[in-house]
Formats: sequence, C-alpha cells, structure tokens
Amino acid sequence: MKRRNFLSAAPALSAAATASAAMTGSGFRWAELGAADASRRMAAGELTSLALTQAYLARIAAVDRAGPKLNSVIELNPDAEALAAALDAERAAGKLRGPLHGLPVLIKDNIATHDRMSNTAGSIALAGVPVPRDATLVARLREAGAVILGKTNLSEWANFRGKASVSGWSSRGGQTLNPYALDRTPSGSSSGTGAALAANLALLGVGTETDGSVTSPAAVQGLVGIKPTLGLVSRYGIVPIAFSQDTAGAMCRSVADVALLLWALAGVDPADPATRAQQGRFDRDALLKLPAGALKGRRLGVATNLVEGHGRATVALFDAALQALEAAGATLVRAQLPQLPAMSAGELEVMTNEMAPAMADYLRDFAPGGPFRTLADLVAFNQAHPETLALFGQEWFEASVASVQAGGLKAPRYLKALATGQRAARAQGIDAMLKAHRLDAIVAPTSGPAWLTDVVKGDQDTTPAATTPAAVAGYPHVTVPMGQVSGLPVGLSFFGTAWTDAKLLALAADYEQRTKLRREPLFKANAG
Repeated sequence: MKRRNFLSAAPALSAAATASAAMTGSGFRWAELGAADASRRMAAGELTSLALTQAYLARIAAVDRAGPKLNSVIELNPDAEALAAALDAERAAGKLRGPLHGLPVLIKDNIATHDRMSNTAGSIALAGVPVPRDATLVARLREAGAVILGKTNLSEWANFRGKASVSGWSSRGGQTLNPYALDRTPSGSSSGTGAALAANLALLGVGTETDGSVTSPAAVQGLVGIKPTLGLVSRYGIVPIAFSQDTAGAMCRSVADVALLLWALAGVDPADPATRAQQGRFDRDALLKLPAGALKGRRLGVATNLVEGHGRATVALFDAALQALEAAGATLVRAQLPQLPAMSAGELEVMTNEMAPAMADYLRDFAPGGPFRTLADLVAFNQAHPETLALFGQEWFEASVASVQAGGLKAPRYLKALATGQRAARAQGIDAMLKAHRLDAIVAPTSGPAWLTDVVKGDQDTTPAATTPAAVAGYPHVTVPMGQVSGLPVGLSFFGTAWTDAKLLALAADYEQRTKLRREPLFKANAG
C-alpha cells in the first residue's frame, strides 16, 4: 500500500575492497553505472559479471551493513558470485541469454526465489520457510541472464498489516534509512529497493506496488520507477495484498534501465490470467526502442487538484518541470482530474476483502512447507510473538480475516467498492480527462519530500500523492526525478490509460535527458 542476522555472510573483504566501496558515490568506481554501459563493457572484455557482483557486495558491506547502515538489503544471495561466474563462462563460450546477461539485480523480499534465500514480506513468520519455485518474474529475470544479488527490506507485509505503520520497517529487517537524509523515511513499501538503488548497491531493482509502493519510494529517493499496467507483469509468486491492484515494477537510476528491466519482467503467464490481456495490446519490444524527442507535439494534462496542497518549494520545482516540458515541444492543458475523492473512497474495503483469499493461495503454492495456511494463522503468529507488533498493530490483517465471514469476494459492499473505485479511476477519471482534452498523458508531482521517520506515531505524511488514480485504475504510472527540496528528492509523475507504459517511459526519458536532475545521495544525518 502507499507510504504508509539480516544479511547472509558477505565475501571476506580486504581493506582495499572496503575502501573502494566508500560511502559516497564519488568513492565507488561503478557509481551511477547504467545497464547499457555495463553490457557494453562486458562485451568489450573490460568488465565481468563476477567483478561487478563482487563490487556491489563490497558496496553493500560498506554502506548497508557498516557506514550509514541503510538496512536496505535484508538477505544476500549466497550463490550470487557463483551465478555471475557461470554467466561469464557462458559469455566466453558465445552464449548470451539476453540483454540482462550478467547484470546484478536486487528484488523485494515479497517476491519468491527458489534458492537458498527466504521470501518473507519482512516478517519473521516466514523466515526459513522453503520456497519451492521461482515467482514467474524471477524465472524471467534468470532467463534474461540477470544475477539475483539479494532481497531488499520493505514495510512489513508491504505496508498492509496495521494502522500507524512505519514505512521501511519490518520485524525481520529492521528500519530502512533514506540515503539522502538518514532521519527521513525511505517511504514504502518498496523501501529497501529504493534505498539500495539510490545508494548504488546494485544495477537494477524490482519492487511491488498496490498503491504507491514503487512510485513513492522511487520519488523520495531520486529514482525512476514504474508501476506498470495491471497484467503486464505476472503476479504469480508475489506475496499479495489485493489482486485488483497488485503488480511488480522496476526501480532504477534511469528511464533506460527501467525500460530494459520492464522488458524482461513483462509477458504472458498461464499462472496469472490477468496477463492474457496484454496480447495484441502491448508491444513489449517498444520498451527497447524508446523514441528520442518524445515530448514534441504531445498534449499533457496538468492535474491541478494533485498540485494543490504541496509546499511552495515542491510547487516551484513542478513549475520548472512544466516549463521544461513546454520547451521540449509539449502542449500543457491545466484541468482538474475528475472523480479524485471517489477513486480512493472504497480502496480499503477492496484490499481487506481481497487479501485473505489471495494470501491463502500464496501460502499454498509458495510456502507449503511452513506452518501457515491462512491469514488467520499469521494473525495468531503475531499475537504469539509480540515483538512483531512492537511498533504498530495488525488491524488490517484482522479486518481481512473478518471479511471472510462477512461474505468475502461475494460481499455486496466489496463488489460495490471495487466497481465504484474502478469506474471513478478509469472511465470517469483518467480516461475522461484524456478524452476531454485530447491528451497523451497526465502529469503531477509524485509526492512531497520524505517526511521524518516516527516510530511512535507512524507515517505522518499529509501532502498529496499522484499514486492512487493509476493504482486503482490498474493503469501505468512513471515517476522521474524533478529536483530536490533541502536535499530531499521529489518526483514528476506521468500517468495515462492502460498499455501506454512505453509511451509514458518515452515521455519521461525525454524530460530526464533534458533536465538530468538525479543526484547521488550524500548520506547526510538530516535534510538541509
């Protein structure tokens, strides 16, 4: 949901290796490395997958475990170096698996991997439970040649366990820190993926989103992130919240890397019926050939009611972004996004009704060797282990369990909330605005700057966020760096109708290349 012993033993590090992975990006040889450059260097024999994997492992040891101790990586893959060496051998033999061959990837710890790592959604309940198979997206990453470097920390149970949750905290992984200001939230729930990629701990990163869990942590940590159209990426093997909104997404330091990673993740999966909808509606290869100058001649809607309520500094950055869009040849149309309050009015009802049956399916297929079969079993576990409830409760878990007795997926309240929300977000909302003004996409600030982490009161952000319309609609949403407020990144959002993921990424890429506003984090104690 929106904002609202961890590492396996790393290889022994020499003093020189640790020094090469200094806290600040300027001291790390591969800081801000992009996927295309890494692949080019590997093809030219200037770099190996093993060397890059070892460099990132050293960087994680220096920055995540020591130094500022970001706590972004919850578990390292003990086989990462062996996998990288095997991929180097394949390259030397003339075998290339795909455009991700040898590239290290971090993935969120709610995405199943069939290896020696757990998949826990940040909960100690699932630690050590064997995972019998890869999530479909992980299988696709392996097929494309990626090295699964490790799993990232997250807001426990993807930030849908209880009220007053603390973004980036989990009972298994502790608190993830924001590398731009260590006292500020990394947002969530893909907190660890965001912090790790911002801090150059891997080349590529995968998160998941139900509402804001990719786009918000990407925005507040200076990254590009995409929540794709629902059904573009298989959900099979992802610990669920709500199947009507859940999806995995890419989080990287550039639009080009996000597009490449999404290309690897996307595709039809018989295990996820929603993915069949992309057939004949989405050209996956368009992600590999984003056109230059994509903003010229485009009509962009400025959702004015998603700007109201932001601070003056964020609005000033947004105004500068609009000027850059116009300078690139885009026409701007200012208008209210229709039906905005109605989009989120029933969202909690939908999530609480969908979680219990979806969780039972996940536990059956991906944790059959564990002691849990239902969400009620997990509620009982938390009650028996009060350390899991140390900072906040499990009200949403309990409401989800209660919804089963109240009719679950057949309950009239649920069916009405689902239909009303989707209608408001789709036909009456995003699609209505696009059609009325002949728009290609809609833009708005993604969210405000990162707020202070507060373990007593929980998340306290009150600024508007552009995450909900696309999340409820199941439509694509891209965020790209828009600048900084007192050293804290903020993002610019592009969102639109279903299956326009490649178009949105092209628009974002044009803006990104014209502005170049991403800055490496400095691991400061606080903002300013």
